[in-house]
Amino acid sequence: MKLPLTYYGNPILRAKAKQVTAITDEIRAFVNDMLDTMRESSGLGIAAPQVGKSLAIFITAPPIEEEGNEFKQAPPQVFINPKLTEPSNELWIHSEACLSIPKVSGDVARPLEITVTWLDLDGKEYTKTFHGWAARVIMHENDHINGVLYIDRIPPEQRKAIEPQLRLIKKKY
Repeated sequence: MKLPLTYYGNPILRAKAKQVTAITDEIRAFVNDMLDTMRESSGLGIAAPQVGKSLAIFITAPPIEEEGNEFKQAPPQVFINPKLTEPSNELWIHSEACLSIPKVSGDVARPLEITVTWLDLDGKEYTKTFHGWAARVIMHENDHINGVLYIDRIPPEQRKAIEPQLRLIKKKY
């Protein structure tokens, strides 16, 4: 079931999400609803605060480059209570957008690589290093569960340029 999105200006997007203490049937159903919402909104990822729940959960489905500069979307992956460590020194600057800030984008510098430890829907713990698009989408969604938006990471001149659009989003939603 598609859930309603929360938009820029909603205080839940600025709050640190709570850790998940138990992976229940209710959490699994909520994650399925998040997945439906991400797919129906054509997102590369979605975090629980974006659908109004202060929980440390996000889903990613980053682009995967194939032959001939073609891209497909990776299968969705659920991250519960993620911890990000070991960011690479090498940065990658690329434009980002967000379901909670419609029709706005900006250049964000992020590490090219990041190591993540997380739980899946069965409560199994994983640790893996992600690179490129997968790392970028994870860092973007992880920011959401820490009350940070990509617009907090764009250069000041870009932020100033999009302020009128941000005010309109706050007003509209």
